[in-house]
Amino acid sequence: MELYIKPALIYLLFISLLSAAVCIYDKLSAKRNGRRISERSLIILCLLGGSVVMYTVMRIIRHKTRHNKFMIGIPIIIVFQVAILLTIAKFYGNF
Repeated sequence: MELYIKPALIYLLFISLLSAAVCIYDKLSAKRNGRRISERSLIILCLLGGSVVMYTVMRIIRHKTRHNKFMIGIPIIIVFQVAILLTIAKFYGNF
């Protein structure tokens, strides 16, 4: 199992940085009336593993905080992701 930890952490770091960058870009675009990132794309990034960072950045920069889809939806995604990780840990041993 140890062989899979490093690539998984690299992936998680990449998707987290990408999610943060996209969220910040969307906030700046909103201020400047520029081209926006679709809500669907933001949710997909969360589903792909960027949910914790995306939610944190949204709270810090106050972006999409009035949208229940994000302020309730992303924490729900995080709960499911944690449940999946715990299930994997149960069947394959500790990470």
